[in-house]
Amino acid sequence: MLPQLSNRALPGRRHYPERIVQFGGGNFLRAFVDWTVDVLNAETNFAGGIVIVKATPGRYQALDEQDCLFTTYLHGMVEGELVEQTRLISAVNRTVYPHQDFADYLALARQPDIRFIFSNTTESGIVFSAADRLKHEPPATFPAKLTRFLLERYRHFDGAPERGCIIIPTELIVDNATRLREIILDYAALWQLEPGFTEWIEAHNIFCNTLVDRIVSGFPQAQAARMFADLGYEDRLLAAGEIYHSWIIEAEPSLLDEFPVDKTKTPLNIKIVADAAPYRTVKVRLLNGAHTALVPLGVLLGIESVREAMEQEALATFLHDLVFQEVIPSVAEIPRAELEAFAADVFARFRNPHIHHRLLTIALNSSSKVKERILPSLLAYHAAAGALPARLVIALAAFIRLYRGEWRGEPIPLNDDPQVLAWFAAAWAEAESTEALVQRVLSHAELWDHDLTALPGLASQICDCLQRIEAGEIIDMLKQAAQ
Repeated sequence: MLPQLSNRALPGRRHYPERIVQFGGGNFLRAFVDWTVDVLNAETNFAGGIVIVKATPGRYQALDEQDCLFTTYLHGMVEGELVEQTRLISAVNRTVYPHQDFADYLALARQPDIRFIFSNTTESGIVFSAADRLKHEPPATFPAKLTRFLLERYRHFDGAPERGCIIIPTELIVDNATRLREIILDYAALWQLEPGFTEWIEAHNIFCNTLVDRIVSGFPQAQAARMFADLGYEDRLLAAGEIYHSWIIEAEPSLLDEFPVDKTKTPLNIKIVADAAPYRTVKVRLLNGAHTALVPLGVLLGIESVREAMEQEALATFLHDLVFQEVIPSVAEIPRAELEAFAADVFARFRNPHIHHRLLTIALNSSSKVKERILPSLLAYHAAAGALPARLVIALAAFIRLYRGEWRGEPIPLNDDPQVLAWFAAAWAEAESTEALVQRVLSHAELWDHDLTALPGLASQICDCLQRIEAGEIIDMLKQAAQ
């Protein structure tokens, strides 16, 4: 019987000085942030130990029982070959539970070496609640807990500038650090804190907006037994994810002096940039846009997952050409070579045999995704070239057909705003012709923030695509788009 992972499995384990407070201990943080810190500890002079704070009630029982050790299992296509990597992560020193021991939490804030604060409390974690009070031990929301932590630090060190923190949230909201900073200042006002605290937050704490990307699928049940045998121990926290990762951190270049992600032997796809917005555009338009363009065509062709779609030659070629010939030319903010490198990574990720990304899962809220991910590329391409991008038009037509909610007599389980689904159902039911339907859909300004009938030729091309889809000519249509 194999032993459970613990300090006994790692004789001579090194504990690094506690310099990082991390709110959250889920799969993503462990396989992304903690993995990064572990690489920095091993390959640079970073020497940062992590203390994980549980932002919600309860405990990380498995983490405590394994002495905060766990393994990452990363996989992916690298230069056409499937690569698998395991790494025993020893960067986490301990856990702290504000809901069970608030005094311990405040004591953490008084540790002089603390410098970095990372978080991932889900998209709904960075919120303000007027119900939170300074007297609460602890307050309910993550930003209120962080405010209380920083207040304790400010008061203990008499507002010393050098005791400010570098705060790097990874929640998937736009301008996540800016929003977090605003909420902390809102709590300072609500709680009527001393003006010096507000000044210290603004002058001596660095809030870095971020954009993160790595698929982390969690515990690899199917491979666990084999992996335990290879590792020589059992690990209930084994976290599987893709090798590909991207971390865009909006900060001054001087951040590299303290967070030396440019000094590792292991290549880290982490960039310190002045403005994360262009990189967000790239991710939304290339990666997310490719997903959104693929979904309706794949579903109508009876394909279940992204990887299976990449095995359908006509569809894979169509999607590749859509990205390289239509989306990339529509993105002006980033050099083409960088866009093409990003796109190459996208398609390598799509072909990862370990990732089963269901198309119907990606289809969630497709109406807003088409507006945010497809339409900007279509409009930008038309503005630059004076012509419509044929493949993006096909993707738009396929989305309209998907939102009829049925295909070949079978219902399609769509998941979107009920009002949007009801609107499309009525549009399809009441249309007297394909032309009438297309006019109604394209002129729906509430959906698109534009009257798309104003684009010359778009309505007629959409009509033609819908007629060919209905006639069962999807594959021929995809192939002809390349001609």
